[in-house]
Amino acid sequence: MDDKLQNLVHGRETYVVYYGPDYILKRPLPTTLDADKPKWLAKQHRTKETIDLIRSIGNPRYNIPEMKFINNDEFQILEERAHGYPLTPELFRNLNTRQRYEIIDSIASFLVDMNESRKVSELTQHKIANDIKFSRLTKFVDEKMDNWFTADETKTLARIRDEVGTFEYDTRTAWSHGDLNSGNVLYDPLSSTISFIDFAEADYRFIYRDIFSPLQIELDIWNPVYEAYTKLHNKSLYEIPSPRSDKLRTIMKYRIICVLLRRIIKASDDLRATPQSDKGRTNNLNKVNFIRQQMKNIEYIEQAIKTK
Repeated sequence: MDDKLQNLVHGRETYVVYYGPDYILKRPLPTTLDADKPKWLAKQHRTKETIDLIRSIGNPRYNIPEMKFINNDEFQILEERAHGYPLTPELFRNLNTRQRYEIIDSIASFLVDMNESRKVSELTQHKIANDIKFSRLTKFVDEKMDNWFTADETKTLARIRDEVGTFEYDTRTAWSHGDLNSGNVLYDPLSSTISFIDFAEADYRFIYRDIFSPLQIELDIWNPVYEAYTKLHNKSLYEIPSPRSDKLRTIMKYRIICVLLRRIIKASDDLRATPQSDKGRTNNLNKVNFIRQQMKNIEYIEQAIKTK
């Protein structure tokens, strides 16, 4: 067990102290201050409430591992182990057509169940720039980007920044997972079981955030997931635009672009104007290439989602 412990750290606040065939035992990170442990414990209780709520729906299309108990005195939680592998693009590409279809259906079903497990809000206007660290993006584009990128590349990202900065749309808040990525969605090809884990960030969020999450973008299934969602959700509770409407396609485009812009912002923070070591220069090169790839991804999205 000891030689594996360093690979069992899970998340920003919790690590695994026991990893068995059916259960895992977690505790707050060793660096957690004693004064912060009650906050950690309260968060686990909120997480358990969300897990119990979604499990109570009993949808057979997906699996939610149960949080068996919380030990308040020892600051420990015992959870069922989710079997399978992170749902990465590589894994998804190697599945058969039936399995890929079932995954799309399962993700859409899970999203609907999460959103409808608690009251959905009325429509409100939302400025999408508030979803990213917009001021940091602006500073990078206006003050730093031309250190590493061509004038055309800088101009392109400035255009995207300006479009995102002015885009507003009507939306609703709904109960959401809040952290859907390949690390929090596991798939077992042998049993064709998909499991959703790590509900620590569950909260009310704007409804399209989870629908167009990093997971669906990485797997390139954002459109079929949305189409399935529109068929499954309870239309008497709330309405959402048709997948073919210009309104939805514009929302879809900027929601996905915001996910990619977050990656660009994070990478740009690591760029150094005058790196002093080979390691620093290599890091700069890797970050620049990464940002260029995200810009290519944005170009792909803009071409794939064209309003009529």
